[in-house]
Amino acid sequence: MFNTAVKRVGLICTVLLLLAVSGLGHTAPGEGRDHVLTKWNEFHFRHYGTRFNPFEKFLTVNNVKNLGMKWSYATGGEVYSSPAVVDGVVYVGSFDGNLYALNAHTGAELWHFGAIYKVWSSPAVANGVVYVGGGDGMYALNARTGVKLWSYTSDSPVSSSPSVANGVVYFSSSQGNVYALNARTGALLWSYYIGYTFISSPAVANGVVYIGSLTNSVYALNARTGALVWRYATRNSIYSSPAVVNGAVYVSSSDGSVYALNARTGTLLWSYITGGEASSAAVANGVVYVGVVSSFDNVYALNARTGARLWSYNTGWEVVSSPAVANGVVYIGSLNDINDSVYALNARTGAKLWSYSTGVPVRSSPAVVNGVVYVGSYDGHVYAFSLKHKAN
Repeated sequence: MFNTAVKRVGLICTVLLLLAVSGLGHTAPGEGRDHVLTKWNEFHFRHYGTRFNPFEKFLTVNNVKNLGMKWSYATGGEVYSSPAVVDGVVYVGSFDGNLYALNAHTGAELWHFGAIYKVWSSPAVANGVVYVGGGDGMYALNARTGVKLWSYTSDSPVSSSPSVANGVVYFSSSQGNVYALNARTGALLWSYYIGYTFISSPAVANGVVYIGSLTNSVYALNARTGALVWRYATRNSIYSSPAVVNGAVYVSSSDGSVYALNARTGTLLWSYITGGEASSAAVANGVVYVGVVSSFDNVYALNARTGARLWSYNTGWEVVSSPAVANGVVYIGSLNDINDSVYALNARTGAKLWSYSTGVPVRSSPAVVNGVVYVGSYDGHVYAFSLKHKAN
């Protein structure tokens, strides 16, 4: 009888745990207690670079049309940085030289850290620390207080967004060095020169660091030593950041093509010509999504295995924002400053489900967490959109 009772208690605990993980039994965000179920830790969502949140359950293809502005926060400069959202806090950089920590539910400022100079870099959050690039290197800040824990001076400004994996911070400098630092101390573990990078951010998967360069190449480096594993040359510069999924590296080049490479060998699997420079890719459920700087279609969905086009969508203006995918919906910003500048598209068909006009271009890439879409804009605002607020 005792053993039976123990088994029943164990079963109840297991069910409760599953309910907590799946979100069942929780109120929607903004209703009652704000339950934090998932996180968007860095630009890539995860360090291997998918920009896909597989845990989002609140926003769906059917209800996303009801999104409305939950709050907005004005910084003192353009926001190209993409938000990271962890434990109820939104972290985002601004061209005013500050990294901001905002309450994810209300938009109220919790703290800011200055003297970074024009923050292009999207922050990464790991183990209670925020990592962000700035005008003179990489910074590590206490995620709760904003107090600087350490900084590392690189050879040039850091627009690249850091990736944190296995206790190491990986990033690149504008002059073209890829750095690996001890995440706890900031000590240099290794660096490798690949030529000018500007904003390509590393993806880390299976012990390899993947990154693009303005020297028209994708590099694969040993994550532990920095040694070159392979290099693949495209026909023009690479501003985008790679995504690594199921043994393939997906990356876009200024030559107007999206490439799929074998992650182990660097050999070409396929390429697709979009006709314009494409953004960093989001990869979800066997599909590669990119935004495109083009006068024709601006968002493409490609078969991840073959490169065949599944659909494309025209936002009416160029797209440099990288898509975010969650629960069957693709979220992306546009440079359109007259009509709509933030979009939600059906991930399967490309049909527009929702859009919002900020009145200015959106270069920032969205993050989607717990029923809320977070994105920055050219006029220095950070926006949060949710279902609890009436759509415009």
